[in-house]
Amino acid sequence: MTTSPPGSLLTAHDLRKAYGPTRALDGAEFSIHPGEVVAVMGPSGSGKSTLLHCLAGIVPPDSGSITYDGRELTKMSDAQRSALRRSEFGFVFQFGQLVPELTCVANVALPLRLNGSSRKDAERTARGWMARLEVDDLHAKRPGEVSGGQGQRVAVARALVTGPRLLFADEPTGALDSSNGDRVMELLTEAARSTDAAVVLVTHETRVAAYSDREIVVRDGRSRAMERAV
Repeated sequence: MTTSPPGSLLTAHDLRKAYGPTRALDGAEFSIHPGEVVAVMGPSGSGKSTLLHCLAGIVPPDSGSITYDGRELTKMSDAQRSALRRSEFGFVFQFGQLVPELTCVANVALPLRLNGSSRKDAERTARGWMARLEVDDLHAKRPGEVSGGQGQRVAVARALVTGPRLLFADEPTGALDSSNGDRVMELLTEAARSTDAAVVLVTHETRVAAYSDREIVVRDGRSRAMERAV
């Protein structure tokens, strides 16, 4: 039995996942500590997004173990994993996935509303996070009325509004130009570290991975640590 690295928040061991004859994961390993930003890199089809989905409890692995804060994620019920994603995990996706009918502040407040907070309290907290992400002036606008970079910062505020311990960011700058992408990454990593949240960052861009504390490469469903030049 493999033990988790001391102090780790989430650890995965020997993860395997297949879709029909295709092996998406073939013995992948992973660990992350509180406050750490870990970049998961690899070519398209390497298994990096599958790894993120397994770590987040969205997709169950065929075998292997995932331990989050001392709890075995793979042994939880769907309802338990769903509750974990609402309360302790945050998510940022490539295209933001904001609700177009809602204002930006309502989008950011949505996770709090789903967890039972009043509209007034949820939007007050949301405005605080929007200010930290430099988009508070957009609170009354809808996603279709803001730029891509602004929308992605709204999405980051939404991911952080519940105070998650673990943030999953899947190609968070993939739809942005380099200037907007850099600002999103600066604000995302700064905000996450200020709350001691860990960040699993899936990217294929070395420029984006440079914002992480360390990198792992996934290739053919297997993971390995990547040496960073000093």
